[in-house]
Amino acid sequence: MIFYYSGCGNSRFVAETMAQKMNEKLIFIPTELKEKKDLVYTFSKDESLGFVFPVYAWAPAPIVLDFIAKMQLNTLPSYTYMVCTAGDEVGQTAEILTDALKQKGINLQGKYSVLMPETYINLPGFHLDTPDKECKKIDAARERIPQIVESVMGRRYAHELTVGSLPWIKSHPINTLFRSILISDKPFKTLDNCISCGVCQEVCPIDNITLVNGRPQWQHHCFCCMACYHHCPQNAIQYGKQTVGKGQYFFGHNKQE
Repeated sequence: MIFYYSGCGNSRFVAETMAQKMNEKLIFIPTELKEKKDLVYTFSKDESLGFVFPVYAWAPAPIVLDFIAKMQLNTLPSYTYMVCTAGDEVGQTAEILTDALKQKGINLQGKYSVLMPETYINLPGFHLDTPDKECKKIDAARERIPQIVESVMGRRYAHELTVGSLPWIKSHPINTLFRSILISDKPFKTLDNCISCGVCQEVCPIDNITLVNGRPQWQHHCFCCMACYHHCPQNAIQYGKQTVGKGQYFFGHNKQE
């Protein structure tokens, strides 16, 4: 059983590829949180539990931690692992997830990261990867995923992560500051070339967007996954002035796909 969250498709690609290769059931975390009252799961003998998700500011995406806090397991999995996607470093993402799972009596045995194209461009100096770098990262991910699958199916204890420098500082004080100050949907705005297509509303994984007179309105429970910005066919959504002219990316939009 693989639980996953994805905003711009990088983690979805990893999760879907792994589920296909392992013949595993794939479950989208936002849908579970929205549609199920009781998040109770039962595992068969020798069944594994996987979490696939993006790294946000050197920590797991908040929705993943929220899901883990609410889920209940009737039986414990024989093996638990995580695969996080990131543009570069993951900091102490694995340690944070380990602590969350320990609260449920679950031991995290497999810890993996996969480098994928950048999506967060909301600050000065933050840019998308070049098209060439995007392709190289995706090619490398296609080679990496089967290796992770082999490790998971072999039930190996693994710590294969691109941690980076100063991981505790980045994943704790900087992450806390980042979430408290910079995670807000208030800077989003819609330009005059909006065609009221509703794509932004459709792709928002947490239903944070409604259309009012054909224009998107953000409902203030956003964590800036940037799916609305990257998927807009007109590039009519901007995050203040920070995203102007920086381009768009989502997995599947790349020419390789």
